[in-house]
Amino acid sequence: MPEPTTEPTNLPAFLSPSGDASAYEKRGSRRWALGASLGYALSGLWYAVRTQLNMRIHLSVTVAVLVLGLYVKLDWVQWAVLVLTIGAVLIAEMFNTVAEAALDATTPYYHPLIKIAKDVAAGAVLLTALLSVLVGLLILGPPLWLKLAAWTRAVP
Repeated sequence: MPEPTTEPTNLPAFLSPSGDASAYEKRGSRRWALGASLGYALSGLWYAVRTQLNMRIHLSVTVAVLVLGLYVKLDWVQWAVLVLTIGAVLIAEMFNTVAEAALDATTPYYHPLIKIAKDVAAGAVLLTALLSVLVGLLILGPPLWLKLAAWTRAVP
């Protein structure tokens, strides 16, 4: 069994206990760090889309909601509320993915506390999604209803 090291690996220089900043200097300092951070973030986003069925479902519903919003010609306040609501659902799904991955990394065995943590994370996504449906109905429902009523009157 390998000896544990006193210094964690793969830490940015500013988090390194030794304070060795040479890693940044070799890669172009802060500009490289910003680019790397963006790359890691995009990689995490792509991982969630690629591996999580629920994330793809949320994105599909997002496209449908955006199309409906364009169809009913929402005003900017309604768009802002919808975008924030959509963002909340997607972020909740990503945090759920984080919780599952982190907890799975702790042990390959069943543990009741891990089950509770995963269930609560999934419940948070469910609650966020249900509330977003309510917001969507409140924003999109009335103009869709008016368009449907006008369409049914126009049909002979």
